[in-house]
Amino acid sequence: MGCGTAVGKPDKAIPLRSFLLGLLTRGLTLSYTHTHIVFLWGVEDSSICLFQDGIRPYSGALEPIFLTTHAATVTHPLPAAFSDLLPHFLVEPDDVYIVKNKPVTLTCRSTPATQIYFKCNGEWVHQDQHLIERDVDPATGLPVMQVKIDISRQQVEKIFGLDDYWCQCVAWSTTGTQKSQKAYVRIAYLRKNFEEEPLGKEVALDQEVLLRCHPPEGVPPAEVEWQRNEELIDPKTDPNFFITVDHNLIIKQARLADTGNYTCVAKNIVARRKSSSATVIVYVNGGWSTWATWSACSAVCGRGWQKRSRSCTNPTPLNGGTSCEGQSVQKSACTATCPVDGGWSEWSKWSPCGADCTMWRSRECTQPTPSTGGKECQGLDLQSLNCTSEQCPQSEYHHLSQDVRSPLSASGAEDVALYVGIVAVALCLTLLLIVLVLVYRRKKEGLDADVADSSILTTGFQPMGIKPTKPENSHLLTIQPDLTSTTTSYQGTLRSRHEVTGKFSVSNGPLLEPLPNGSHTLHNGKLPSDPNDFMNRLSSQTYFKTLPRDNVNTSYGTFNFLGGRLTLPNTGISLLIPPEAIPRGKIYEIYLTIQKKEDMRLPLAGCQTLLSPVVSCGPPGVMLTRPVILSMDHCSDACLENWTIRLKKQSYEGMWEDVLQLGEEVVSEPYYCQLEAETCRVFTEQLGRFALVGESLSMAASKRFKLLLFAPAYCSTLEYNIRVYCMDDTQDLLKEVMQMERQLGGRLIDEPHVLLFKDSYHNLRLSIHDMPQAHWRSKLLAGYQEIPFYHIWSGSQRTLNCTFTLERQSMSTCDLTCTLCVWQVEGEGQSFTLDFNISKDIRPLDSDFLLMDNCTPALAGPSAFQIPYLIRQKICSSLDTPCPNGADWRLLAQRLKLDRHMSFFASKASPTSVILDLWETQHFHSGNLNQLAAVMAEIGKQEAMIFLVSDGEC
Repeated sequence: MGCGTAVGKPDKAIPLRSFLLGLLTRGLTLSYTHTHIVFLWGVEDSSICLFQDGIRPYSGALEPIFLTTHAATVTHPLPAAFSDLLPHFLVEPDDVYIVKNKPVTLTCRSTPATQIYFKCNGEWVHQDQHLIERDVDPATGLPVMQVKIDISRQQVEKIFGLDDYWCQCVAWSTTGTQKSQKAYVRIAYLRKNFEEEPLGKEVALDQEVLLRCHPPEGVPPAEVEWQRNEELIDPKTDPNFFITVDHNLIIKQARLADTGNYTCVAKNIVARRKSSSATVIVYVNGGWSTWATWSACSAVCGRGWQKRSRSCTNPTPLNGGTSCEGQSVQKSACTATCPVDGGWSEWSKWSPCGADCTMWRSRECTQPTPSTGGKECQGLDLQSLNCTSEQCPQSEYHHLSQDVRSPLSASGAEDVALYVGIVAVALCLTLLLIVLVLVYRRKKEGLDADVADSSILTTGFQPMGIKPTKPENSHLLTIQPDLTSTTTSYQGTLRSRHEVTGKFSVSNGPLLEPLPNGSHTLHNGKLPSDPNDFMNRLSSQTYFKTLPRDNVNTSYGTFNFLGGRLTLPNTGISLLIPPEAIPRGKIYEIYLTIQKKEDMRLPLAGCQTLLSPVVSCGPPGVMLTRPVILSMDHCSDACLENWTIRLKKQSYEGMWEDVLQLGEEVVSEPYYCQLEAETCRVFTEQLGRFALVGESLSMAASKRFKLLLFAPAYCSTLEYNIRVYCMDDTQDLLKEVMQMERQLGGRLIDEPHVLLFKDSYHNLRLSIHDMPQAHWRSKLLAGYQEIPFYHIWSGSQRTLNCTFTLERQSMSTCDLTCTLCVWQVEGEGQSFTLDFNISKDIRPLDSDFLLMDNCTPALAGPSAFQIPYLIRQKICSSLDTPCPNGADWRLLAQRLKLDRHMSFFASKASPTSVILDLWETQHFHSGNLNQLAAVMAEIGKQEAMIFLVSDGEC
């Protein structure tokens, strides 16, 4: 194959390369006169054809082509000195990018060169596409040739299956050829979507922050820069920033000024892209300031309290940082030195009658001497008295003039008035004594008659005599009380507590009226038969202005030293008054009530939440010789690792104060608390208003909530409402919802369910699914209902409910099947399947089945306790004394699984009695005396007890 048709075949074949080399070495020129081929010159993989109009490239297979005998001459000879030089490139083509639809230009410049052609992707570019410029280098005289070509976007896009589009130029000289470097031509672009965008973060102060960014795909690869609040970040000017090689931004130490919106910006020659903004919040966790100095002792004299405070301002929490953990106020017991008022000593003896007929005597303010601000003695320290005429010296008496006698006569008149006053005082004292005797005799006939009989003293209760079936050792707890060891005498038959419960009447006994000054008055009489009168009278007193007049949620009774129990049925709230808690000779009328949350706005801050009902017991200010036990439900998960739980008490001024933090109890304090799975036991020596408040330490903290589902008992319309209540898992709220639904005519359609609600700031969602669409449809516009997190977590709202309104297609449709889903957003949830007949629901799920507590609200005396009074005394006297082998109250606490309160028990005068009090509160409804007797037998103390006393002797 040749470049064209040969002019003729030569007589003698001459190889092309040898022929041309011979011509060039001899300095001959080659000329051509027509468009036919003169000769073909093939060099390696490059071939050219010489035509009349110049040299053209040839891309065919190299074949032996022979020059014709046609004469030819060379018209552009090279200097002989440079005839053996290979061309070299002054300018080589570079990589270029096609932006949008604009073509790019490739340039190649070489010397000495006779021809330059471009070759792209292995194919020669047509000569017509070359822009050729020729010149001569003035320094060397060599020819310089420059060639340019344009590459369009269409040319590049036509190449399929290749990685890149490339071009290179080939330059010829008389000596040979030279190739330039390859220049790659690429179409530039930048995609819109980032492969990875930065995400917002909340970081603590001085913490390292990493914001990731993977820019969109692009050619050429995009350059990345970062902006904060639309301003460029320059790591050179702010070394706190660092941009990694893979385009991530690192904030070495987060500062408050680094809070802002961060944007990753990617750009190349085509476009500029911005990522979505990532909000970085630098928060500051609160820190405590130093403690302030202790305040002055609250008591002017004797035992009191002093406190010191600190504030969460070192630093102050910012941008959602956590508040300080711990107490902001510390209290400490203090003893103020009491001021000692001065007291007079005895009068000295009268001095002898002096010459002026006057006797003197004196006294001193030394018994005691006033100290520490005490008052000085009031009155005269020197007293004088006129002498009688016989005592007065005669010599002086006869020489007294009339002027002197006159004042003595006046002094005698004063003496007469003094004597008359003394007689009047004596008569008054006599009358007062007579009145006291009459009052005493009347008291003797009234109150002493009641105290003499133990049955009257205990408000009509008989001591119990339960005979358990436990063999042998169990008779320890069946001995009937012998109250002859007390100030009363026992008479009457042995009777079980359950036999006399119904006969109790709290209308017997003295009444205690709280006075404004905190004192109490005991007087005989009966309680009013109308409980409303009792509530009205209490609420009229100074301490009880806020006491609700709610007979349903209030219990009251009269108690003496034998103690007793108050219970609010169906609420889980009770007050145990142990024996000897009320001083002997005192009779108190005590009440127990529950406050509604909407009436008692507790000051809650931060993550604090109300965990229990607000309970009042009183009257405040009564004197107790040992702690009573207040029991109430709580709704925390009882994990103190996730909570800071405090017991709050309302002061007389109405302020709520922290009196105890669970886990940090001080046994010397008048309060102590035992937290069980669902119940809190508060030991207190002061009655008042209490509540349990918790503060979550992490998002793992959770509260127990109870879900109740109600629907109308009867439905006569197409619409059917299902009410879902979400409330704290405490019995008092369950009782309240039951009473409210009973008034609304509602019916419980499923058993109550318990749900753990975490402190994760997420709302509670409720939805109904899987209804038969052919018969029922939901009238809600949204797919679910949502209760805000704060409304649930604060605990300020007693009950929260959602109503799902369903509509049946026909009145004949009575069967309803659906699924209720309840879950916390981004948390675990529960689903409940409901399947019932709305018109003939005969299941035993009624509101009454949850209200089974029918115990008597008030029990006084031995009937309030499982353990007989005499046996209790024997157990205490036997186990209170420390035993070397440990068989004492400590072993009893261990066997009853109460050993975690050892330090509290040890701080009491009778540890055993406190243990038995706690056992009584825990086992009032389910107490097993046989089990307690077995524990006593295991301890091995029966020899020291009264086991040998027979039932007949009791």
